[in-house]
Amino acid sequence: MANAGEVRRPIVAGQFYEGTREALLEQIEQCYLGKLGPGALPQVNAQGPRRVLGLVSPHAGYMFSGPTAAHGFAHLAADGLPEHFVVLGPCHRPVSGARVAIQTDGTWLTPLGEAAIDADLAEALAGAWDEFALGAYHFGAEHSLEVQVPFLQHLYGDRLRIVPIMIVEQSTRLVRDLGSVLSRVLDGRDVVIVASTDLSHYVSPQAASRLDNSLIERMVGLDPEGLMDLALSPRMSTCGYGPVAAMLHACSAAGANEAEVLAYSHSGMVYPAAEVVGYVSVAVRKEG
Repeated sequence: MANAGEVRRPIVAGQFYEGTREALLEQIEQCYLGKLGPGALPQVNAQGPRRVLGLVSPHAGYMFSGPTAAHGFAHLAADGLPEHFVVLGPCHRPVSGARVAIQTDGTWLTPLGEAAIDADLAEALAGAWDEFALGAYHFGAEHSLEVQVPFLQHLYGDRLRIVPIMIVEQSTRLVRDLGSVLSRVLDGRDVVIVASTDLSHYVSPQAASRLDNSLIERMVGLDPEGLMDLALSPRMSTCGYGPVAAMLHACSAAGANEAEVLAYSHSGMVYPAAEVVGYVSVAVRKEG
């Protein structure tokens, strides 16, 4: 079992995003206000319709993917005040033999403070599936979930409670099973699932647009199986297809029937280069 009160400490503060509270708050605001961002600072609408069940969000350095991520978090803020937040990410640097990991107690630390683990929900998920490895240790070298947390803290402050889940083995069977577990345990709860992925890696801007659009079509089509099949083909290089597919499985079971691309960009739009990385924000919603 995870140790009570364990703290998952940041590994990319000062690298992927600013390392002090003041500088990070300013950087997040610029993600919203900059030329690739939504153009205004978000306000959480506590009376929002709460239609958003899932969000696809990128995880590169804020300089590159932060404005695209900001579109997603602005949309989430306008939609209302969710009770629970599940954050799914892939694993770029495994530190254990886990296939999938969850933290069930304690906090995640960022320069904006500690985000508490939603212990009751996390323990319910862990108890429903014996594939989960438990504890902050498994997340110790992974950034994909970490870069989502300051954006959520900026919106929700001390009210924020998260359930971090990291998928190491992005196989079709494991992703489908995780989606099924999420749908069963989250049934009847007010939850947003934030699934983190970047898209094409180190291809030309033209190739990124072509390849990324094919993946985004599967996301918008609420087609997790098609997304997995395409992402696993040799020509693709997206990193978080498993988290996105698991989110789509769970959200579809919860009644999601539409998805919208909120923003797309690639790193060459920030720093022109021959090879770029693609980013997207997609909202997955149920009909109002």
